[in-house]
Amino acid sequence: MKKILALALSAVLMTSVLTGCSGDSGPEITLYDGINSEMQLIHKMVELVVEDKTDVEVTIKDQMSAVNMFRELTREDPSCDIMNSYDGTVLTTFLKQDPSDVSEGQTLYEYAKAQVMEQYGVDMLDQLGINNTYCIAVPQSIADQYGLETISDLIPVAGELRFGAEHEFFTEEGTMKYTPFTQFYGLNFKEKIPVDINLKYAAVENGNFDVTVVYTTDGLNRKANLKVLEDDQNFFPEYNGALLVREGLYDELADAAPNLKDVLNSLSG
Repeated sequence: MKKILALALSAVLMTSVLTGCSGDSGPEITLYDGINSEMQLIHKMVELVVEDKTDVEVTIKDQMSAVNMFRELTREDPSCDIMNSYDGTVLTTFLKQDPSDVSEGQTLYEYAKAQVMEQYGVDMLDQLGINNTYCIAVPQSIADQYGLETISDLIPVAGELRFGAEHEFFTEEGTMKYTPFTQFYGLNFKEKIPVDINLKYAAVENGNFDVTVVYTTDGLNRKANLKVLEDDQNFFPEYNGALLVREGLYDELADAAPNLKDVLNSLSG
């Protein structure tokens, strides 16, 4: 009996010690997990480098869309400190501007960086080295059947083809979406089919639709034997990856991570 009581007392004391430690949380950076693997990988890289090079802990919460993530980053009481994005997304989705709004002599990245700082106080860091722009693709069999090399080649045959893409591409959030794209090129597809982004490649491989939108960094483009069509009228802008940091974060972590910007920019290139 004495041994059992001693073990029980030890367990209680250990629990008390652990509870006391867990309440002493230090400075923290919060991110949300992305809905695609590229953002998930980059956010994990942020966690690894920040925890290695500073005294700050990083927490990655559940998945969230980029649009909602940016809202959380920029609201008065932000729940998000850093997120991966792209200069094209910042320009067209968050700032709701077009590539034609970019000042002469400036790159899209330079313009978007200045504008998002001016309007939201958000710091867009150095380019990560990824140009993850949109592109239009078709199965190689469709390309061979209709002789497709460019997006303009779709114009006379679009009425015979079905266009499928993830739900986000059919929203009106930003100018690089389905309606502006089809209006710009004068495309009238036979049907438009929204699909879960995780099922898109299986759907196009199974012949559920004939034309889709993909990203230039998608490894599955090759696996699915897709032909990427040349954007011959230059509708889609560049989408250079870059981290966005919310206003005030550097000041709040000045003691624990005075070199935070340099640490994050070590991921660039």
